[in-house]
Amino acid sequence: MMGALVCLGRVLPVTADEGQDNLTLRYNRPAEYFEEALVIGNGTLGAVVYGGTDKDRISLNDLTLWTGEPDKSVTTPDAYKAIPDIRALLDKEDYRAADSEYRRVQGHYSENYQPLGTLTINYLDREADVTSYQRLLDIGNATSQTAYRRGGKLFTTDYFASAPDSVIVIRLKSESDKGINAVLSFDSPLPHSAVSGDHAISAEGYAAYHSYPVYYGGVKEKHLYDPDRGIHFKTIIKVIAPPACVESHPSGELKIKDCSEALILIANATSFNGFDKDPVKEGRDYQHIVARRMKQAMAKTYDELRRSHVADYKQFFDRVSLDLGETAPDIATLTTDEQLRLYTDSLQHNPELEALYFQYGRYLLISSSRTPGVPANLQGLWNEKILPPWSCNYTTNINLEENYWAAETTNLSEMHRPLMDFIGNLSRTGKETAKAYYGVDKGWCLAHNTDIWAMTCPVGLRDGDPSWACWTMGGAWLSTHIWEHYSFTQDKDFLKDAYPMLKGAAEFCMGWLVEKDGYLMTSPGTSPENKFVTPDGYVGATLYGSASDLALTRECLIDAVHAAEALGVDKDFRKHAKQTLSKLLPYRVGKNGNLQEWFHDWKDEDPKHRHQSHLVGLYPGHHLSIADTPELARACARTLEIKGDETTGWSTGWRVNLYARLHDSKNAYHIYRKLLRYVSPDGYQGKDARRGGGTYPNLLDAHSPFQIDGNFGGCAGVVEMLMQSTADEIILLPALPAQWKDGSVKGICARGGFVVDMAWKDGKVVSLAVFSRKGGKTRISFNGKRNSISLKAGEKKQLL
Repeated sequence: MMGALVCLGRVLPVTADEGQDNLTLRYNRPAEYFEEALVIGNGTLGAVVYGGTDKDRISLNDLTLWTGEPDKSVTTPDAYKAIPDIRALLDKEDYRAADSEYRRVQGHYSENYQPLGTLTINYLDREADVTSYQRLLDIGNATSQTAYRRGGKLFTTDYFASAPDSVIVIRLKSESDKGINAVLSFDSPLPHSAVSGDHAISAEGYAAYHSYPVYYGGVKEKHLYDPDRGIHFKTIIKVIAPPACVESHPSGELKIKDCSEALILIANATSFNGFDKDPVKEGRDYQHIVARRMKQAMAKTYDELRRSHVADYKQFFDRVSLDLGETAPDIATLTTDEQLRLYTDSLQHNPELEALYFQYGRYLLISSSRTPGVPANLQGLWNEKILPPWSCNYTTNINLEENYWAAETTNLSEMHRPLMDFIGNLSRTGKETAKAYYGVDKGWCLAHNTDIWAMTCPVGLRDGDPSWACWTMGGAWLSTHIWEHYSFTQDKDFLKDAYPMLKGAAEFCMGWLVEKDGYLMTSPGTSPENKFVTPDGYVGATLYGSASDLALTRECLIDAVHAAEALGVDKDFRKHAKQTLSKLLPYRVGKNGNLQEWFHDWKDEDPKHRHQSHLVGLYPGHHLSIADTPELARACARTLEIKGDETTGWSTGWRVNLYARLHDSKNAYHIYRKLLRYVSPDGYQGKDARRGGGTYPNLLDAHSPFQIDGNFGGCAGVVEMLMQSTADEIILLPALPAQWKDGSVKGICARGGFVVDMAWKDGKVVSLAVFSRKGGKTRISFNGKRNSISLKAGEKKQLL
């Protein structure tokens, strides 16, 4: 457990459980761009590690550091009064006027997620040549390391973010007795002050009390600051080394000189105390909290800190293992970015890279989703910009949901809980939004964006395009995660507590529907970010009978009914919901054989549009399937065929899952390879630069720019290819690619509380064991047969 050694230019693991080749990202030079750097995180505190030899840059984030204050006002009073006018315009088929009028039903934008700052380590000994450089991230242990020789002497830097001790740990180590000479400094793009003393840098600062998105042009100042408002933070960076080796400078810097080893501990706390608490008047005692964290961490040795971190992390990560085959040795010895580029440019088989990408998704979820009430955001945890793309917020027309598609199936149910808590917050603020913006008195809703303050209003400030700003179904979609969590855990206590949130979302859906031509449908509605073309050539967004609205309404109502039945409650509500379901406008198949997205069989402005929201009933929903709705499943397949395979990162991740649900192994794998397409760092301007959707050198998802949802969507897609489940059945290898004809997986989860271990050869299951968390019955389909099994709680049965 002592890190790694450099031998003949290669980093070699000291113990067998560290540095496994198929669980390690490897590079042979420092990172120049964010998209090359390595990310670590403990679920709240995170770092982006560049691994420089002259200057090492470690950018820091805290998941609770946002602009803003509690969201307690309605930006657009009486917005709901516009709804009848919009409906009347739609009844007259006046889509241009409806688009214009729908802007009246828009409120403020979300706040911005903020970077904490950057720790810079400037090395003073730069004369000697650097050789044998290696930079790695071992996701099997959640540890990172930079190793190289300077003047022939080994120098290593180890990094990890500890959840048990709430600190980031950095260890500098040199073979030379006096090999470490460096200056440490901290800077932040936020208003702050920093001082040094007692071998530590102490910094305090605050975020803006209000901000606007980078794309909003209605104001000159995007951030409004006041030292008496907004979320405050305190960061302590402590150096542990012989006293004579550390000096404090009046400038706020620390100097480390003439030692062979130095330990750097980073702790942070913010005043955020909940979505409804003023972070100044009702904020946490962040100064005391960070001091306590640092004191407790300082009481441990490096080895003790590392052992507790690894043990904590592995209790989650080690639940699942995946073997898709061995990569050819001449490819396996390449760095990760070289492998990714080769994988993109050739038809080379690289099953270890494909499995690594899957496990990397699990690593990222563990690292970014362990803060109660604060789920992983658009970039997970890692953001370096005070005006990040799309505010680095929670975009709920796909992106936040996709972040959690892999939580249950890959045995990381605990990482799903921050989202459950967050839904609870949204259900409270969303009640006011339902009334004030939509005139619906029952239930709650959520629009296109939200933030740490659980804002739920539609965004746009009456200037946003309705295609994205006026979407209403975020609450319906997010609430389906409640039933998903229960389906996998069978946790009745959780369901009892969360059921009112799911029911409230369903009640809004029913209150939002109108009757037209004998059917219930939404009016007004949109299909996220997509636009239709009317016969007279108008390109619009606002319509009635949006297929995606109705798909989400169906899924939400079905889940709410199931939850009420599981709890044995709300007979009247169940009856009402079932009656509503029976009267919803049915799906239709368009003239091109596609699943019709618009009420009328209109053309799309962009037939290859990245969003495929009307397919949500196929995945992640469950009411469309090749078994139960074969005609509609074929229409879904035709829709995907029309859209093609060139799209953004998160959309590619979604399409992997959609093809898997269609049991289309060929296309599921083809799209998975598309997801792993090499994309250059955003700032790289060379002639060989590559843009578009795919994967950056550090394996983060390229939307582009960076959005983490594609990582999670791709991770979930691997499980969908290997196993699918319903409340009654588990299907093994439903979309197994020919390229994965031999392999094994352990620890993946099925609905009903079952955990599956299996191995397969030549596409047939040859070993199978099933564990039941709560006890129960299910059917398992594999090798052309269907088997019924019954297990007791805690029982594991070997079936093959």
